[in-house]
Amino acid sequence: MSDMKLVGIVLVSHSADVAASVAELAKGLAGGATAVPVAAAGGAEGGRLGTSAELISAAAASVDRGAGVAVLADLGSAVLTVKALLTEGGEVPAGTRLVDAPFVEGAVAAVVTAAAGADLDAVVAAASEAYAYRKV
Repeated sequence: MSDMKLVGIVLVSHSADVAASVAELAKGLAGGATAVPVAAAGGAEGGRLGTSAELISAAAASVDRGAGVAVLADLGSAVLTVKALLTEGGEVPAGTRLVDAPFVEGAVAAVVTAAAGADLDAVVAAASEAYAYRKV
């Protein structure tokens, strides 16, 4: 599996703690998926609440292994910041996609699917399908 190019995952939240915790949860629920490159891009510079294009760009670059990067964002300006980075071009690795998925459930599905060696389309689909997870 070490020779396999895995899809990278970036979790963008308004809170550094939330992004890091969701990354830890997703990797843990995926059986420790240590091979999957996952990066948290939470908060703004200086640990404040918010979003940072620079932190998101750096996180995407850090998980890029040549198989694409799936970016999940929590809400509002996090989504808008990722969209702006994708529109500008050159700010994130080629093959980076914003995933329309619930943040926690989508992150878990994305990491589990990436750990199985799935391609970017499959990782995006699995994360997006998390909207259908029913709790009652």
